[in-house]
Amino acid sequence: MTSGGERFTAPVVLTCGAGFPVLRDGVVDVGPDGRIAHVGPRADAPELDGPVHALPGLLMPGMVNTHCHTPMLSLRGMGGDLPLMSWLQKVMWPAEARFTEEDVRVGMTAGAVELLRTGCTTSVEMYFVADAVIEAVLTAGSRVLLTPGIIAAPGWDRLGTWEEMRDGVSARIDADGLRSGPHERVELGYGPHSAYTLPPEALATSAEAARERGALLHVHVAESRQEDLAQREEFGSVPAQLEAVGALGGRVLAAHSVQVSAEDIALYRRHGVAVAHCPGSNAKLAAGLAPVGDLRRAGVRIGLGTDGPASGDDLDLWHQARLAALFARVREDDAAALTAADVLLMATRDGAEAIDRADIGVLEPGRWADLVHVDLDDQAFIDPDDDAQLLSNLVWAGGSRLVRDVWVAGERVIDDGEPVKVDAERARADLRAVAARLHT
Repeated sequence: MTSGGERFTAPVVLTCGAGFPVLRDGVVDVGPDGRIAHVGPRADAPELDGPVHALPGLLMPGMVNTHCHTPMLSLRGMGGDLPLMSWLQKVMWPAEARFTEEDVRVGMTAGAVELLRTGCTTSVEMYFVADAVIEAVLTAGSRVLLTPGIIAAPGWDRLGTWEEMRDGVSARIDADGLRSGPHERVELGYGPHSAYTLPPEALATSAEAARERGALLHVHVAESRQEDLAQREEFGSVPAQLEAVGALGGRVLAAHSVQVSAEDIALYRRHGVAVAHCPGSNAKLAAGLAPVGDLRRAGVRIGLGTDGPASGDDLDLWHQARLAALFARVREDDAAALTAADVLLMATRDGAEAIDRADIGVLEPGRWADLVHVDLDDQAFIDPDDDAQLLSNLVWAGGSRLVRDVWVAGERVIDDGEPVKVDAERARADLRAVAARLHT
């Protein structure tokens, strides 16, 4: 008999584990420590002396958003029809210069609720004012891998030099460790913005500091053709520059990687670089279509990202999964270039692997019990008893609107679509108040 903990039962459990099994009449047991203790058919489940939650529908792992700037939520819609560099330099950076610490907290709180409502339990955030981001995440009950921004661009010196930004991250990791908070809900890494906003020394030394601490290095790479002309002229490409200055090796997450060559992809493979694929933002900013098929064939790890809510503009990873599949099919001229199962794994297990997190993204013993309950009682599902039809309908016709409940480390944070730990109405009102000031 298993003592303590809770049991979740559901007609369908998608573990997103090896072989992508569709488990019928399944059980997920969660221990008192918030980790999964058992997963399997209900008929084979051990006895349990804790409460049982009998859920209709489907249970799956919490999604992993591998690239985001969630605190920018209050800037949603600004500069909506501009290409990347004009949008960034003429609209975003001047608006962000007006941000207060409270604005960051408000944006991250409302954004964390929005992410959780879609079934996304973990986001990789590149942003500033780390204390405000962490406070918001712990308040909402989500999980974050926070890579505080490191940048040297006009207006950003108000936050200090890039050296001070880098050293601030190192000091925080040295003081608090890589992971902290209840159930390790906060992890820290380094967020050097890009090759075009930092000198080579900043990239090299940030990477060195990250490797020394086993931390993630999270950097924008080759998002658009216009951003890195000087770097490409000198080094051939930004990935080549990162290799030349010693910024690769260790845990490296290259966000976007749209404008990359076969040589760049081989370089990624050689150094174990992972990619955060953000198809919605890339398309909206006319940055291009990432070569996902080439990356996958080369064995490069790929997760999905929404990018920031001011560029994407939504925080819905289900939407990104659909776009990823659609764009890959068009680019490859192949209707099976990315299947429903492929993109669902990219949003869960593959995303966790891209950030080197073996404790999330899959429902299996030992991992955190980050669970998402999806309603199957909807006409999106034509034949939920057929495995292939179920997966197809879930991705192509279902999605975030059918997410009902969410747990992080076994703690319920969304109950029938509503946040448990945050007053949603107050969070929305606070967000709109900040936006009203910044949009004038």
